[in-house]
Amino acid sequence: MNSKQILLALIVPITWGFGYALAKIGMNQFTPLLLMSLRFGIAGLILVWFVKPPWGHMRELFMIAFIGSTIQYAFTYYGLRGIDVSTASILLQLEGPILALLSTIILKEKLGWPRAFGMGLAFFGVFIIVGEPRLSDSLDSAALVVIGTVVWAIAQIMISRLKTLSGITILSWVAIIATPQMFIISLLVEDGQWESIKSASSLDWLIVFYLSVIMTVVGYSLWYHLIRICDVSKMSPFLMLLPVTSITAGIVLLEEQFTVTMGVGGTLVMIGVASTLIKWNWRKNTTQSSID
Repeated sequence: MNSKQILLALIVPITWGFGYALAKIGMNQFTPLLLMSLRFGIAGLILVWFVKPPWGHMRELFMIAFIGSTIQYAFTYYGLRGIDVSTASILLQLEGPILALLSTIILKEKLGWPRAFGMGLAFFGVFIIVGEPRLSDSLDSAALVVIGTVVWAIAQIMISRLKTLSGITILSWVAIIATPQMFIISLLVEDGQWESIKSASSLDWLIVFYLSVIMTVVGYSLWYHLIRICDVSKMSPFLMLLPVTSITAGIVLLEEQFTVTMGVGGTLVMIGVASTLIKWNWRKNTTQSSID
C-alpha cells in the first residue's frame, strides 16, 4: 500500500468510529429505526445514480437489506442506545470471529486451531467486559449488540454469494431497499416520528448528514474502493482502529469513562480478532522456502 492508500484507509475507521458516537446523540431526538431510515434513504439517493440497477438480483438484495440492514441495525442501535459507545464498539468487534465461525459451519471453510483460539479469546474478553458492575442493568442492551453482530455475519455470507456485483452496487441498492423497510417497521413499533422530525434542530440534521454522507457514502465508498485495489489482508488491520476511534469519540463527545476492566477485556477481544484475521500459514511457507 502506498502513502495515499494508507491515508484513505485511516479515514474509514475514523468516520465509522465517530459515527457511532454521533448516532447515540442523534437517538436523543430520533428513534433508532427512524434515524437509520433517514441515514440510508439519503445515502441511497446519492449513490444510486452511480450504479446500474442489478435487476437479476433484486430478490437477493431485498433479503440482504432486510436481514443485514433492517434487522441488524435495529438490534445494534437499540443496543447502542442503552450502553456507552466504548462498550458497544468493543462488542462489535465480535463480527469478525462470528463471521469466521459461521463461514466454517455454513460455507465449510477451514477454521484451524489458531483462529479457534482467537475466537475463544475474543469471547472471553467480552465476558470480562459484560461482567462489569456498571453494566449489570444494561446486559439486555449488550445482548442486542451481540445479536446484531450475528445478524451482520449472516448477511455477509449472503453478500459473499453475489460475486458479479460490485460493493458500491450492493451498498447503493441495499440502502434504497432497506429505507422503506426500516421506516415501515418504525411506524409499527416506534412513535413520535413526525414530531421528532418537526422539532429537530440544526445539530440533529447535521448528525443525520454525517451518518448518511460522511459515514455511509464516503466511509463505505472508500472501503469498497480500497478492498478492490488492495489485498484484504492488508486492509483488515485498519478496522482494528475502529474501537480506538469509537472510544475516543465517546470520551470527547459524550464524556464517557474508560475503565481498566474495559481495557483488559478490549485488549483480549482485539488480540482474538487479530488472530482470526491472520493467515496462519507461516510454517508451510518456511518449509517451502527451505526446500527452494
